[in-house]
Parts: sequence; C-alpha cells; structure tokens
Amino acid sequence: MRNIPIDAAKKTIMKKKKLNLRDIDIQKHSGQHNHDDGHNPTDLNSPSKFKMYLPAIFSFVMLITGIAIDYFEVVPFFKGWVKIVWYIVAYIPVGFPVMKEGWNSIKNGDFFTEFLLMSIATLGAFAIGEYPEGVAVMVFYAIGELFQGAAVKRAKSNIKALLDVRPNEALVYRDGEYVSVDPETVEIGEKIQVRVGEKVPLDGILLSAKGSFNTAALTGESKPDTLVKGESAFAGSINLESVIEIETTKEFKDSSIARILDLVQNATARKSKTELFIRKFARIYTPIVVFLAIGLTLLPYFFVEDYVFSDWLYRALIFLVISCPCALVISIPLGYFGGLGAASRNGILFKGASFLDSMTKVNTVVMDKTGTVTKGVFKIKEVNAKSHEEKEFMKYLMAMEQQSTHPIAKAILEYKVDGGNFEATGVSEVAGKGLKGSVNGKTVLVGNKELMTSNGIEVPSETDTIIESIVMVGIDAEFAGYVTIADELKDDAHQAIKAIRESGISKIIMLSGDKDSITQQVAKELGIDWAKGGQLPEDKLKEVEQLKKQPNTKVAFIGDGINDAPVLATSDVGIAMGGLGSDVAIETADVIIQTDQPSKIARAIKIGRSTRRIVWQNIALAFGVKIVVLILGAAGMASMWEAVFADVGVALLAILNAVRLQKMKWSQ
Repeated sequence: MRNIPIDAAKKTIMKKKKLNLRDIDIQKHSGQHNHDDGHNPTDLNSPSKFKMYLPAIFSFVMLITGIAIDYFEVVPFFKGWVKIVWYIVAYIPVGFPVMKEGWNSIKNGDFFTEFLLMSIATLGAFAIGEYPEGVAVMVFYAIGELFQGAAVKRAKSNIKALLDVRPNEALVYRDGEYVSVDPETVEIGEKIQVRVGEKVPLDGILLSAKGSFNTAALTGESKPDTLVKGESAFAGSINLESVIEIETTKEFKDSSIARILDLVQNATARKSKTELFIRKFARIYTPIVVFLAIGLTLLPYFFVEDYVFSDWLYRALIFLVISCPCALVISIPLGYFGGLGAASRNGILFKGASFLDSMTKVNTVVMDKTGTVTKGVFKIKEVNAKSHEEKEFMKYLMAMEQQSTHPIAKAILEYKVDGGNFEATGVSEVAGKGLKGSVNGKTVLVGNKELMTSNGIEVPSETDTIIESIVMVGIDAEFAGYVTIADELKDDAHQAIKAIRESGISKIIMLSGDKDSITQQVAKELGIDWAKGGQLPEDKLKEVEQLKKQPNTKVAFIGDGINDAPVLATSDVGIAMGGLGSDVAIETADVIIQTDQPSKIARAIKIGRSTRRIVWQNIALAFGVKIVVLILGAAGMASMWEAVFADVGVALLAILNAVRLQKMKWSQ
C-alpha cells in the first residue's frame, strides 16, 4: 500500500470532521418556529392527522359562511357585535397559535418574526373593521403551513426509507442456540442467523454456501446481489432466498449502514451559501419592513392634505402581510433537502447542501483509474504458450504462483484446468523480478523480462509491444511463454465518460498509479482528454493543486477514498467510489457513490444543477411578486387579498416547485 503524506492526511481528517447538527428543521421560518403547541404539520408522530387540519377547516368554513351571509344579507341581525364575535370565533383557531409563537419569540429576544407581522396585520385589520380580511390572512397562512408540512414530509420520505432499513434485532448463536438480541450488543466474531425476508443486522462474512440479497435501500439498485461463502454481507440488506449464517466482522456502530445513516441524518447540516444568505437577509429585511410600515402609516400626515389615518393604516397592514419572508425561508432549504433526498434514493450521498452547490460549479473532472473506471480485479487476458500445450504450460505457472500472495497470482490461480495440478518445491522470490523454483523436477522461472535475461533466457521481441502487465515463464532455461493480465473496465465506464461530457464538463483527466502505458490505453479507449500514469498520492495532489490555480477552474476528483485521501480533501469536490465497505471513502469524500458505478457521477451533477435551478426559480418568484405587490399596496392599489397571495400564495407555489425535485427521473 502506498503511503499517504502525514500532513495531507491530517488536513483530510480536520476537513472531514463531522458536525453535530441534528437540529436542522426546514419547517422553521425564522429560526424560532417549533410549533410547540401541537400544530406542527410536519410531526410524523402526530396521534391524529385530522386534528392537524381541523382548525383551518373550521376557520375556513366560518369565514366563507360569514362572507356569504354578509353579501346576500340573509340574516338581518348579522352586524355590529354579532358580526365581530362571529369573525373572532373564526379567527381564534388559526390566529391564536400564531400569536402564541410571536409572543414566545419576543420572550426569546427575537422580535421581528413573521408571527409578529401576521399578528399586527390581522389585529389591525380588525381594528379598522376589515374582519373578513383579518381572518382570511390567518386562514390562508394556516393552509400554507399544512401544505408546507406535506412538502417537508415528502422531502423526508426518501431519507426515512433509508432510516427504516436500520435492523432492530439479531439472531445470535449463544449457548448452543440462536437468541434474539439488540444488534448493538453483538460482538465481532459472533455467528448470526438471518431468515428469509429479514434484514442483515451487522456487517460480516457469509458462512453459508450462497446468499441472495436485496440492497436497494443501501445502493438504490433493485437488482439482487448474489454472494458466495467468504464474501462480505452488509447490514441493512435483505436476505431473499434461504436461511443464512454470517460471522460478524464489525460492531453495529461501525457497520456500513450505521455510518451511512449517521451521514444522511446530518447531511442538511452543511448549509449552502444561498441558504445562509437568505436566512441572514430575512433577519435584516423583516425589521426594515416593520419600520417602513410605521412610516407608511404616520409620515403621510405631514405631506398629504386629506390624510385619513385608517386608510394609511390599511396600506401599512397590507405592506406587513406582503413582507413576510415565508416563501424564501421555507422553499429554499426545502429545495436543498429535496435534492439530498433524491440523491440518496439514487445511491449518491452528498455530505451537505453546500456540496450540491459546489457540484454545479465543477468544470474539470479528475479521476483515478483502478476502482473508479476499472473493476480493480485482475483477469487473464491472453495465454501464449510456446514450448508446451496451453494446459500443461498453465499447470507449471499455477504451481509456482500458489506460493505467491500477489494480486496477479490470484488472477492466474482462477484459471480453470482439467486433471491434476503440479506441485512446486524450493520456491524462492527474486526481489523485483519474480519467482524461481522446481516443478516436476524442472527448473521454472516466473516473472518479468529481467528475470529471464539474467538467467540466460532469450525473450521474443513481440513482448516489447505488449501494454498490459505480463508474466513470463521459463522452463529449463527455455522461454516457455507468457500470460497477459489486465484490469477490466466497469460495465458502465464508457457510458459514464459520455454522460459526464454531455453534462457540460469541459475537461476529463485520468491520474493513475498504474504504469503509464496501461493508463494511456484505458484513457484512449474511454475518450478521456488527458492521462498520466505512475502517479503516487503526492503526485496526484500536486497535479490537482496546479489545476486549481488555473483561472475559473473547479475540480472534482474521483477516487477510491483510501490512498487518494489527500487529493479528495484538496479538490473542490471529492467524490469517492465508496461502495458499501469503504470506510475511508465515507470519512473522506464530500460525495459518495455507494454503488461504485461511475455513471452515477453525471447523475450527481444533474441533481445538483436541478436543485440549484429550482432554488433560484423560487428566489426570483418570491422577490418578483412581493416587490410588485408591495409597491401596489403602498400606493393603495392592492387589498389584503392580494397581500395574502403575495405571501402565502407565493410560498405555496415555491413549495410545489421544490417538491418537483422528488418526482424527477434521474436515469441517464
């Protein structure tokens, strides 16, 4: 394993420190809105959904009935105190919770919230005799809250589905029988049983001969994953076919699913710059509007000849209702939350909304080769036997390679031959060259060209043009042949590069630790712009730092998350082909492709751009409508009904626009 530079690794750890920010609530409009009174429409554990809707329904019916009675004059005594009491009764169910929130905010030192604005505006409407409009503002505000609750619930549904895969029991073998225990109490090395349809409770090694698993909740892929004895099974996947046994390799708190759940739960902690700006803006904007409303009420007295206090107060009240920043403060975090949910459903984990934004700015993609666009598994590409039959030649080679632990030896030993195997004796390693030993009484050399020539064996010139890794064999001082070993491209590698380019990325670069000739061949086959092989981790780091110095260049680096940790941390966006078992990838990267599919990179870019587009649509919609109606209200050309639309109506439109993120199709 290559070494990671110590300083760079320290920077990586510091950069990736997790923040304990579980207090995210996108349902807060001003930072104080907790709905402690039980009217929180986003409370998924509410004992009765009907109770949530009852106040708005009651007030709406009272409002419509009162307006109808007033308009058609069907009840002669519906005037004076009767009319006032009617609208007060209609107002209380929707108005009291808002006034209570406003009072609580004031006690907490936060004076200028939308709750205070709504309370002043509606009570002022009652004071000047505009009872229906005062009730209407609160009714439609309550309806807006309900729509917001539904939108938030929908935005959380994708992540809630992921949280539901958290296993709640494990059948562990203790004292001669399987007993059901909490997964957190199971220790490493214990044997657990998983029945058909149950979730795998902890990461472990499959002890049974075979198992089929549904990993859709973890990876976003619906295709079952088939494992054989000795392969790794991951917590959260569902056993599909038969009862299986697993030996645990991690405690629950360290399992892949536990760490992924922790990551997703905290994903909204890292606010985007847009979101942070809007929240700060709302806190400055709201008090300014309050003082403007006071000025709009009182200042005309000094400049207008026929000044009527109630008329100018009405305009100021409209001004206050319009000014509420609900649409901005609700829809923007909701948009980012929807983007995070859509990504997690597709097997892509963003470590925060800030990285959704960062992804939209990327114009240069730098990627590793092995494990990113290739499978990282060596396979025999060609067997070229010169002096023996192919099967006999391979038996000599395999007998020698059985003494080696090199990854190439593993690839060679997977070759299938009929009949008995040969046995090697006296095998020794020649440093940097290969192996030397005896098979069936014959001296056998296995290694590179230098090993052959140093032992007087002439190597054919045809081997000089071979790009792939090559293993040569010499038997009794005669060149017996060679095999070429190559790493396979991932099934979607070509599609991935094509999709990344189509997404608007101007430059795609490959930096690999593999030898340059192989790196160049893979880059050419995939259509990558520029490639460089033989790169150590510090070499990749220097290359990315140089790229970042170029004007208007934003770099995303894609790697395996282990030796690439420093460069993952240094790049503008670090993307790890994390899979389910790569702990370092989860710790280091900003974005994790859980399925190890490079084609998901372009999908991550698409989700980031769609999220940002919807957020800016909402900002433009909210500001545009509010400015127009504010001007009309100040000029006396807009009523409270237009104010309700500018506030609650625009908020509803922005919420519905944000919800679109969760309905979009993200297939390539």
